[in-house]
Amino acid sequence: MNTDALVAALQAHNQDRDPQLLRMKYQKMAQSAFLFLRGADHLFYDALPDQPLFRSAPLAWACGDLHVENFGSYKGDNRQVYFDLNDFDEGALAPASWDLVRLLASIQCGADALRVSAPEAEDLGAHCLDAYRAALAGGKPRWVERETSVGLIQDLLCDLKNRKRVDFLDKRTTRKGQRRSLNLDGVKALPLLPGQHELLAEFLPRFAQQQDNPGFYTMLDAARRIAGTGSLGLMRFVVLVEGKGSPDGNYLLDIKECKPSALAPRLAAWKIKQPAWPDQASRVVAVQQRMQAVDHAFLHAIPLDGKSCVLRGLQPSEDRVALDAWGKRLSRLQEVIATMGCNLAWDQLRAAGRSGAAGADELIAHGHDDGWRQPMLDAAIAMTKLTQSQWQASKAWLASA
Repeated sequence: MNTDALVAALQAHNQDRDPQLLRMKYQKMAQSAFLFLRGADHLFYDALPDQPLFRSAPLAWACGDLHVENFGSYKGDNRQVYFDLNDFDEGALAPASWDLVRLLASIQCGADALRVSAPEAEDLGAHCLDAYRAALAGGKPRWVERETSVGLIQDLLCDLKNRKRVDFLDKRTTRKGQRRSLNLDGVKALPLLPGQHELLAEFLPRFAQQQDNPGFYTMLDAARRIAGTGSLGLMRFVVLVEGKGSPDGNYLLDIKECKPSALAPRLAAWKIKQPAWPDQASRVVAVQQRMQAVDHAFLHAIPLDGKSCVLRGLQPSEDRVALDAWGKRLSRLQEVIATMGCNLAWDQLRAAGRSGAAGADELIAHGHDDGWRQPMLDAAIAMTKLTQSQWQASKAWLASA
């Protein structure tokens, strides 16, 4: 695909987005092949080679935008904190190999960010793949929480256990007396556009009346949220609500617009049938609930301004493993990357047999099959090279767009 075709594909995929946030997205994508991968998942799946590795692997529920920064902590509806995949905007029913090859390619595209050499990144990918296969072959979907975590993941979850709500609120808000307001810093939050405050003020009371504790959702402030890469430019809000009481019992909610999965065109071309979802947010929520061991706090599919959106408790973007903090002990990084491979296998097993997905026995047999290991490693290298070439071809346009 030449530069003109790449630019046309990027423009088509990102049409009708907030221009200010879309510029931020393009500027991020221009910085590195890894950020380009994160922002151009549609190009990645459109380029998957037509071979049995990607056509004939068992069907599984997929995150769809899997990469090393799409793992992190999240608070479940039981108020416990877990480490898992945590963004399902592109979720779909797809061959099990699709999520895996994207994860492996992200390790190689992100070698600089991980502070490893290209050969070390390939070796990390092999560790990830072997951990995935072993967990799949084991057939038992597990999960990672503080008591079962190790290394850098344990460091993250222990830090979160010790973090107080008031400290988190103080980072994101300004307190005056008994009232808080969001920090509009241009990094994590921007002012609302005309009409958006009225939109949220009209929606939240209606939503609250359907919940057990309507007063919890009383809106105190709201802003446009800046987070991630692929979703930048879509309608997205951070909403400060009364929660358990002002000022220190307030909560932050995330509301994000959902578009059709980036996997959809390739899935349709290969005649991989999807369930008939009532709307895009219902798809995202259903895939997340099927794959994660414990439901994310406050997770709902909602309609807002004629758009399909997901509402959930705000997950801070910094609640990720510090992958660059392995301290020249490669084994610490291998540990994290292997856990990511296990997480993927466990989540696929957890959702086995649901709405067209392969059963657990078929996934277990796939994990035991040695025949696709080397083709997968080769495909990850090829997809990495393709992503790097697409980034090189388009980065000048992205930086100036």
